[in-house]
Amino acid sequence: MKVCSTAVFAALILFSQGNPIQAQDQAPAKTKKPAAPLTGKAKDSLEAQFARQNFKQVLDAVNDSWFGKPYAGVNAVDLQGTMAISLSAAAMNAKVDQLGQGAVKGGLSQGANVELKLKGTYFANADFRTELTGAFGNLLYYRVGNKGFLYSKEQNAWTSRVDLPPADAPTSFLGWFRQCVNDIQKVYVDGSTFKASLGKGSEGNLQTLTFATATGPYDPKKREQSMAESLGFWKRGKLEVVFDKTNHLPQQMNYSNEGQGIFTHMTFSYNPGGKLNNVTIANQSKGMEGPASINLGYDGAGLINHLTGQMGFAQGTMRFDLDLAFASGRKVSSIVTVPPPTATKKGREEMETLLLVNLAGKVLDLQKSGFNLRSVTLANK
Repeated sequence: MKVCSTAVFAALILFSQGNPIQAQDQAPAKTKKPAAPLTGKAKDSLEAQFARQNFKQVLDAVNDSWFGKPYAGVNAVDLQGTMAISLSAAAMNAKVDQLGQGAVKGGLSQGANVELKLKGTYFANADFRTELTGAFGNLLYYRVGNKGFLYSKEQNAWTSRVDLPPADAPTSFLGWFRQCVNDIQKVYVDGSTFKASLGKGSEGNLQTLTFATATGPYDPKKREQSMAESLGFWKRGKLEVVFDKTNHLPQQMNYSNEGQGIFTHMTFSYNPGGKLNNVTIANQSKGMEGPASINLGYDGAGLINHLTGQMGFAQGTMRFDLDLAFASGRKVSSIVTVPPPTATKKGREEMETLLLVNLAGKVLDLQKSGFNLRSVTLANK
C-alpha cells in the first residue's frame, strides 16, 4: 500500500480539516477534441506554465530542505506514540439534547476519551510490522516482500491476503521522501486536472500560486465514504501556496474542498538551514472550526525524531505524539512475525468486513457524542 502522498501532503490537511476526507474523483470537464492529443502543459497559458514550473521548484525545495541528504542510506524507522480524541461533557450533553429534541437531557459530568497507540517498524522498501491498540481494536499488521498477515485480537482471526508492495519501492528514505514529493508533482504540476495561475496579492519576496478544480457541493447528511475517497481528497479543490522567491520554501498554504467542507489556512516556520519546525493551522472546516499546530523535532544528524500535533474544536481536542528513530543498515529479519497459533484464518473480504463493522460501531459512538466524523463504507473500499 503506497502512502507517500498522504505522508507528505495529505497528512497536513487531514489533521487540519473537519470531516474525514472525501474525494470527488470526477473526470475533468469535457472539452472539444483537438486534431491531435495535447498534454496538460501544452493547453496551459504562459502564466499557467510559469505557475507549474514554480510549484515544481517549491516541491524540490521542500524535498531538499525538509528531507534530503540526511536520509541517504537510512533504510528503516521505528515509530511509536499515541493519538487521542477528547470530547467535553458540555459537547456531549448538547448532542444528547439535540438528538432528544430537548425532551432528554444528558446530565453528563465527564467527557469521553478515545486513545490509539501505535508501535511499528517501517522500511523504505515497504516492508513493515505495526501494532495498533486502543478503543478501535487491537491489530497487528505485518508484511515482508509479498507475504504477510493482518491479525485482530478481538476477532482472534487473521488473513494472509495483504496489499503487495509497490514495484518501484526505494532502498532508502532519501528515495522514499522523493517519491512522496513526486506523487504531489504528478497531480499539481504534471497533471491537467487543476487550472494553474499566479495568485493575487504577491509582494516583496513572496509569490502566490493557485491551483483549482471544481468539487461537488457539501452534503452535511453524508455519514460514510469509501477508503479511496478518504485517501484521495487532496486531488480536487483549491490550493494556494505562498512561497519565498529567494529559496522557494512555502510560507503559507490555503486549501479548500467545498465537497468535503474543508477550509484551512497553514503557516510554516523554519529552523536555520530550512528545516521545518512548526505548522500553525487556522481551521474553518465544517463542524471542526478551531486552531491546530504540528511541531517537529530533529536529532543531531538532522533526522526527524519527534512529531507532535494538536487540534482544538468546539467539541473537544485531538492530539498526537510520535517518537521516531531512523536507522541505517537495519535487517528485515528484525521484524519477522507469525500470527498466534490459536487464531482462525479467514479470507480477506470476510476479515475486512468484520473489522469495518467494528470500526463503524466505534465511529457511530463518536458521532453520537458530537464528533464530526464519517465512517468508511462497507460496500466500496
